[in-house]
Amino acid sequence: MRTIYLDNNATTSVAPQVYEAMKPFLTEEYGNPSSMHAFGGKIKKNIDSARASVANLIGANDVNEIIFTSCGTESDNTAIIGTLRSYPDKKHIITTKVEHPAVLSLCKYLETQGYRLTYLDVNTDGLLDLNELKSAIDYDTAIISIMHANNETGVLFPIDEIAEIARLRGVVFHTDAVQSTGKINLDMKKIPVDLLSLSGHKLHASKGVAALYVRKGTRFSPFLIGGHQEQGRRGGTENVASIVGLGVACELAKKNMNEEIVRVKNLRDKLEGGIVEKISNVRVNGHKEKRLPNTTNIGFEFIEGESILLKLDEKGIAASSGSACTSGSLMPSHVLRAMGIPFTFIQGSIRFSLSRYNREEDIDYTLEHLPAIIKLLRSISPYSK
Repeated sequence: MRTIYLDNNATTSVAPQVYEAMKPFLTEEYGNPSSMHAFGGKIKKNIDSARASVANLIGANDVNEIIFTSCGTESDNTAIIGTLRSYPDKKHIITTKVEHPAVLSLCKYLETQGYRLTYLDVNTDGLLDLNELKSAIDYDTAIISIMHANNETGVLFPIDEIAEIARLRGVVFHTDAVQSTGKINLDMKKIPVDLLSLSGHKLHASKGVAALYVRKGTRFSPFLIGGHQEQGRRGGTENVASIVGLGVACELAKKNMNEEIVRVKNLRDKLEGGIVEKISNVRVNGHKEKRLPNTTNIGFEFIEGESILLKLDEKGIAASSGSACTSGSLMPSHVLRAMGIPFTFIQGSIRFSLSRYNREEDIDYTLEHLPAIIKLLRSISPYSK
C-alpha cells in the first residue's frame, strides 16, 4: 500500500537531487574541512557554496550572515540565549502563546531563571494584535521572538511590520521561519529581521542540519562554544554532507517556489473544500488567507483526533494532530486553545500539510476515504450522542 504523505510540516522527503549531492561527502569526500591537508581542507569550498545558496533563498545581504546549526531548535535557542548574553542587563522577553515548543519551552525555562516574559494573545483566526506588542515593549526588553508561520495552522504573522516596530524601539527581533522558508518568498534585504531560524528537513533536505541568519551588526554571543568553525560562532565539526544537501534544497526551493506556491495551494484548497463539502460539523482553524499555501488545520466535532489519524493510517494516509514535537503529549493543542477554538473541535483537529511531491490523486484518494472514517468514528463516539 502506497503512503499518501500529508504531514510535510512535520518533515519532508529528501529531494533526489539533494540525496545525490550528499552521497560523495558520505563516501569519497569524507575529510574534515578544518584539516590542514588538501583532502579535508578543499571541502570548505562546498560549505561556502551551500552558505551562499541559503543566503540567496532568504535574501541575506552577506553570505557570512548564515551560521549552520544542527536543527531549528538549536537555531531558536542560539538566537534567544545569544541575545540575552549580549544584553545581560535586560531581563524582558516578548513572544506569543502559539510558538513552537523550541521557543515556548525555552521561554518557560527562562522564567525560572529570573527573566520576565510577555506572551502575546492571538484571536480566533490565530492573528496577533500589534498594538498589544507595541504596549508590551519597555526599557527592559531584550528580544522579541515571534514565529513567521505557525506550524499547526499555517497562519502567517506580519514579520515585516513586527521587525519595523522592533527596529524603531531598538529591540532585537528573532523570527522562527522554520515552516515558511522555502514555501513562500523571504527577503531580508527588505525586512529588518535581526535573527531568523530555518531547518533543512522542512524543505526537502535531510534531518540534522539547519541555519541561523544573523544580520550584520547584530550583537551575537555563541551558544555552542568550541572550535573555530563558523567563524567562531558555532563550535563543532561541520555536518558537511547535510550542509551541502541544504544548499541544494535551497536552490531547488528558490527555482520552483512561485510555480509550486500556486500548484500546492490549489491542491490544499481542493482538499479543504472537499472536506467541508462532504463532511458536516467541521471548521477550518486559522485565517483563511493569511497562511501558508500548503497547510490546512481542520476540526472534526465530536471525535478524538488520534482516532482519525489511526483510521487514516490504515488507509495509508499520513497526517498529524499538530506539532510532531508535541505528538506524545495528551494535552490539547496549545495553539488551538490560545485561539479559543471550542474544545469539541480541538480534540478532533487534524493538520494536513502538503509539498511539491503531492499530486491530485493523493487528494482524491483522501477525499474518497475520509468521509467514511468520520462517519464511522462519530457513530461510536460518546461525544456525538
